[in-house]
Amino acid sequence: MAREHIILGKWSESELDTIIRRGSQIDNTGKHIDFLSKHFLHTHYRESTLIGDSMTEEVLVINLEGVDCFTFIDYMEAMRLSDSFHVFKENLIHVRYRNGIVSFETRNHFFTDWCEFNRKFVSDVTEDIGMHRTASEKKILNKKKDGTPFLPGIEPRERQINYIPTRKIDSFIMEKLKSGDYVGIYTPQDGLDVSHVGIIIRQGNSLYLRHASSLSDYRKVIDQNFLKYIHDKSGIIVVRPR
Repeated sequence: MAREHIILGKWSESELDTIIRRGSQIDNTGKHIDFLSKHFLHTHYRESTLIGDSMTEEVLVINLEGVDCFTFIDYMEAMRLSDSFHVFKENLIHVRYRNGIVSFETRNHFFTDWCEFNRKFVSDVTEDIGMHRTASEKKILNKKKDGTPFLPGIEPRERQINYIPTRKIDSFIMEKLKSGDYVGIYTPQDGLDVSHVGIIIRQGNSLYLRHASSLSDYRKVIDQNFLKYIHDKSGIIVVRPR
Protein backbone atom coordinates (compact mmCIF):
# COMPACT_ATOMS: atom_id res chain seq x y z
CA MET A 1 0.00 0.00 0.00
CA ALA A 2 1.25 3.46 -0.90
CA ARG A 3 1.69 6.00 1.86
CA GLU A 4 -1.02 8.66 1.93
CA HIS A 5 -1.01 12.39 2.61
CA ILE A 6 -4.58 13.73 2.82
CA ILE A 7 -5.64 17.35 3.41
CA LEU A 8 -9.35 17.96 2.86
CA GLY A 9 -9.29 21.73 3.30
CA LYS A 10 -12.66 23.22 4.23
CA TRP A 11 -14.51 19.93 3.81
CA SER A 12 -15.01 16.94 6.06
CA GLU A 13 -14.88 13.46 4.55
CA SER A 14 -18.64 13.20 5.14
CA GLU A 15 -19.31 16.44 3.25
CA LEU A 16 -17.17 15.32 0.31
CA ASP A 17 -18.92 11.96 0.34
CA THR A 18 -22.26 13.77 0.02
CA ILE A 19 -21.02 15.98 -2.86
CA ILE A 20 -19.62 12.99 -4.75
CA ARG A 21 -22.75 10.90 -4.15
CA ARG A 22 -25.07 13.68 -5.31
CA GLY A 23 -22.92 14.24 -8.37
CA SER A 24 -23.08 10.55 -9.28
CA GLN A 25 -26.85 10.89 -9.64
CA ILE A 26 -26.47 13.42 -12.49
CA ASP A 27 -26.67 11.52 -15.78
CA ASN A 28 -25.35 14.27 -18.06
CA THR A 29 -21.54 14.17 -17.95
CA GLY A 30 -21.07 17.89 -18.54
CA LYS A 31 -23.55 18.85 -15.83
CA HIS A 32 -21.94 16.28 -13.51
CA ILE A 33 -18.47 17.81 -13.91
CA ASP A 34 -19.90 21.33 -13.65
CA PHE A 35 -21.64 20.37 -10.39
CA LEU A 36 -18.49 18.87 -8.87
CA SER A 37 -16.04 21.53 -10.02
CA LYS A 38 -18.32 24.40 -8.97
CA HIS A 39 -17.72 23.37 -5.35
CA PHE A 40 -14.02 24.10 -5.90
CA LEU A 41 -14.38 27.65 -7.23
CA HIS A 42 -12.14 29.99 -5.19
CA THR A 43 -10.02 27.09 -3.89
CA HIS A 44 -6.47 28.41 -3.45
CA TYR A 45 -3.89 27.82 -6.15
CA ARG A 46 -0.97 25.83 -4.80
CA GLU A 47 1.83 24.32 -6.85
CA SER A 48 4.03 21.33 -6.01
CA THR A 49 1.58 19.61 -3.67
CA LEU A 50 2.44 16.13 -4.95
CA ILE A 51 5.17 14.22 -3.13
CA GLY A 52 7.70 12.15 -5.05
CA ASP A 53 10.57 12.49 -7.50
CA SER A 54 13.53 10.46 -8.75
CA MET A 55 15.08 10.61 -5.27
CA THR A 56 11.93 10.60 -3.10
CA GLU A 57 9.35 7.85 -2.64
CA GLU A 58 5.96 8.70 -4.17
CA VAL A 59 3.09 9.38 -1.77
CA LEU A 60 -0.60 9.33 -2.68
CA VAL A 61 -1.58 12.96 -2.12
CA ILE A 62 -5.09 14.34 -1.84
CA ASN A 63 -4.81 18.05 -1.10
CA LEU A 64 -8.10 19.87 -1.52
CA GLU A 65 -6.88 22.91 0.39
CA GLY A 66 -4.88 24.03 -2.64
CA VAL A 67 -4.69 22.78 -6.24
CA ASP A 68 -2.73 23.52 -9.38
CA CYS A 69 -4.25 23.23 -12.83
CA PHE A 70 -3.34 19.55 -13.20
CA THR A 71 -4.27 18.28 -9.73
CA PHE A 72 -7.58 20.12 -10.16
CA ILE A 73 -8.55 18.02 -13.20
CA ASP A 74 -7.13 14.89 -11.52
CA TYR A 75 -9.52 15.35 -8.62
CA MET A 76 -12.51 16.27 -10.78
CA GLU A 77 -12.13 13.28 -13.10
CA ALA A 78 -11.64 10.86 -10.19
CA MET A 79 -14.71 12.31 -8.45
CA ARG A 80 -16.73 12.02 -11.67
CA LEU A 81 -16.03 8.29 -11.76
CA SER A 82 -17.03 7.80 -8.12
CA ASP A 83 -20.09 7.52 -5.90
CA SER A 84 -18.32 7.91 -2.54
CA PHE A 85 -15.16 9.37 -1.04
CA HIS A 86 -13.66 5.90 -0.60
CA VAL A 87 -14.19 5.08 -4.28
CA PHE A 88 -12.79 8.52 -5.20
CA LYS A 89 -9.49 7.62 -3.52
CA GLU A 90 -9.30 4.39 -5.49
CA ASN A 91 -10.17 6.10 -8.77
CA LEU A 92 -7.63 8.86 -8.19
CA ILE A 93 -4.89 6.23 -8.14
CA HIS A 94 -5.98 5.00 -11.57
CA VAL A 95 -6.46 8.49 -13.04
CA ARG A 96 -3.11 9.83 -11.81
CA TYR A 97 -0.98 6.71 -12.26
CA ARG A 98 -0.56 4.22 -15.08
CA ASN A 99 -1.95 0.78 -14.20
CA GLY A 100 -2.87 2.05 -10.74
CA ILE A 101 0.75 1.81 -9.55
CA VAL A 102 1.66 4.69 -7.26
CA SER A 103 5.18 5.77 -8.20
CA PHE A 104 6.94 8.79 -9.65
CA GLU A 105 7.78 6.80 -12.79
CA THR A 106 4.15 5.81 -13.46
CA ARG A 107 2.59 9.20 -12.67
CA ASN A 108 0.96 10.90 -15.68
CA HIS A 109 3.19 13.96 -15.77
CA PHE A 110 1.97 15.29 -19.12
CA PHE A 111 -1.55 16.08 -20.32
CA THR A 112 -1.22 13.79 -23.35
CA ASP A 113 0.02 11.03 -21.01
CA TRP A 114 -3.07 11.62 -18.88
CA CYS A 115 -5.22 11.07 -21.96
CA GLU A 116 -3.18 8.22 -23.45
CA PHE A 117 -3.17 6.13 -20.29
CA ASN A 118 -6.74 6.93 -19.25
CA ARG A 119 -8.44 5.78 -22.43
CA LYS A 120 -11.04 3.89 -20.39
CA PHE A 121 -12.20 7.23 -18.98
CA VAL A 122 -11.43 9.94 -21.57
CA SER A 123 -10.67 10.34 -25.27
CA ASP A 124 -8.77 12.92 -27.33
CA VAL A 125 -11.41 14.55 -29.56
CA THR A 126 -9.17 17.33 -30.90
CA GLU A 127 -9.24 16.05 -34.49
CA ASP A 128 -12.98 15.33 -34.34
CA ILE A 129 -13.62 18.93 -33.33
CA GLY A 130 -10.94 20.67 -35.38
CA MET A 131 -11.23 18.51 -38.52
CA HIS A 132 -9.20 20.16 -41.32
CA ARG A 133 -8.29 23.02 -38.97
CA THR A 134 -6.25 20.66 -36.79
CA ALA A 135 -2.46 21.02 -36.74
CA SER A 136 -0.02 18.28 -35.75
CA GLU A 137 3.44 18.38 -34.22
CA LYS A 138 5.85 15.57 -33.31
CA LYS A 139 7.50 16.18 -29.96
CA ILE A 140 9.80 14.42 -27.53
CA LEU A 141 8.18 15.00 -24.17
CA ASN A 142 10.48 15.73 -21.23
CA LYS A 143 13.41 16.69 -23.47
CA LYS A 144 14.41 20.35 -23.43
CA LYS A 145 16.02 22.07 -26.39
CA ASP A 146 19.44 21.55 -24.78
CA GLY A 147 18.72 17.82 -24.37
CA THR A 148 18.25 17.84 -20.60
CA PRO A 149 15.00 16.61 -19.00
CA PHE A 150 12.35 18.70 -17.29
CA LEU A 151 11.82 15.74 -14.95
CA PRO A 152 14.97 13.78 -14.06
CA GLY A 153 14.18 10.08 -13.78
CA ILE A 154 11.44 10.12 -16.44
CA GLU A 155 12.35 8.72 -19.86
CA PRO A 156 11.66 11.10 -22.77
CA ARG A 157 8.75 9.91 -24.93
CA GLU A 158 8.05 10.72 -28.57
CA ARG A 159 4.47 11.73 -29.26
CA GLN A 160 2.49 13.13 -32.17
CA ILE A 161 0.39 15.95 -30.76
CA ASN A 162 -2.74 17.24 -32.47
CA TYR A 163 -4.03 20.68 -31.55
CA ILE A 164 -6.39 23.34 -32.85
CA PRO A 165 -4.52 26.62 -33.48
CA THR A 166 -6.19 29.54 -31.72
CA ARG A 167 -6.45 31.50 -34.97
CA LYS A 168 -8.62 28.67 -36.35
CA ILE A 169 -11.09 28.67 -33.44
CA ASP A 170 -14.35 30.13 -34.73
CA SER A 171 -18.05 29.73 -33.94
CA PHE A 172 -18.04 26.31 -35.65
CA ILE A 173 -15.37 25.03 -33.24
CA MET A 174 -16.92 26.77 -30.24
CA GLU A 175 -20.26 25.07 -30.81
CA LYS A 176 -18.58 21.66 -30.66
CA LEU A 177 -17.02 22.23 -27.24
CA LYS A 178 -19.03 20.78 -24.37
CA SER A 179 -19.27 21.41 -20.65
CA GLY A 180 -16.92 18.99 -18.94
CA ASP A 181 -14.36 18.87 -21.76
CA TYR A 182 -10.80 19.00 -20.44
CA VAL A 183 -8.73 21.49 -22.42
CA GLY A 184 -4.95 21.67 -22.59
CA ILE A 185 -3.34 24.92 -23.77
CA TYR A 186 -0.86 23.78 -26.41
CA THR A 187 2.69 25.12 -26.15
CA PRO A 188 5.31 25.15 -28.93
CA GLN A 189 8.07 24.84 -26.30
CA ASP A 190 10.37 21.86 -26.79
CA GLY A 191 9.69 18.94 -24.48
CA LEU A 192 6.22 20.02 -23.35
CA ASP A 193 2.73 19.39 -24.72
CA VAL A 194 0.70 22.00 -22.81
CA SER A 195 1.36 24.96 -20.56
CA HIS A 196 -1.96 24.83 -18.71
CA VAL A 197 -5.17 22.80 -18.39
CA GLY A 198 -8.76 23.52 -17.41
CA ILE A 199 -12.39 22.53 -17.87
CA ILE A 200 -14.87 23.90 -20.40
CA ILE A 201 -18.08 25.19 -18.82
CA ARG A 202 -20.95 26.23 -21.07
CA GLN A 203 -23.54 28.62 -19.65
CA GLY A 204 -26.16 29.45 -22.26
CA ASN A 205 -24.33 30.96 -25.22
CA SER A 206 -21.23 31.72 -23.16
CA LEU A 207 -18.17 29.51 -22.85
CA TYR A 208 -15.84 29.61 -19.85
CA LEU A 209 -12.60 27.98 -18.80
CA ARG A 210 -12.77 26.79 -15.20
CA HIS A 211 -9.20 26.42 -14.02
CA ALA A 212 -6.72 26.90 -11.21
CA SER A 213 -5.03 30.16 -12.17
CA SER A 214 -1.46 30.81 -11.04
CA LEU A 215 -1.60 34.51 -11.98
CA SER A 216 -0.94 36.84 -9.06
CA ASP A 217 -4.27 38.61 -9.62
CA TYR A 218 -6.13 35.37 -8.88
CA ARG A 219 -4.18 32.45 -7.36
CA LYS A 220 -7.36 30.38 -7.12
CA VAL A 221 -9.87 28.34 -9.13
CA ILE A 222 -11.88 30.71 -11.33
CA ASP A 223 -14.13 30.87 -14.38
CA GLN A 224 -12.79 33.00 -17.24
CA ASN A 225 -14.25 33.80 -20.63
CA PHE A 226 -12.78 31.09 -22.84
CA LEU A 227 -12.09 33.18 -25.95
CA LYS A 228 -10.53 36.00 -23.97
CA TYR A 229 -8.32 33.54 -22.14
CA ILE A 230 -6.96 31.80 -25.23
CA HIS A 231 -6.63 34.81 -27.55
CA ASP A 232 -2.85 35.03 -27.03
CA LYS A 233 -2.24 31.27 -26.69
CA SER A 234 -1.01 28.90 -29.43
CA GLY A 235 -3.92 26.48 -29.47
CA ILE A 236 -5.89 23.83 -27.61
CA ILE A 237 -6.03 20.07 -27.12
CA VAL A 238 -9.50 18.77 -26.24
CA VAL A 239 -10.04 15.65 -24.13
CA ARG A 240 -13.61 14.46 -23.54
CA PRO A 241 -14.85 12.25 -20.70
CA ARG A 242 -16.40 9.00 -21.92
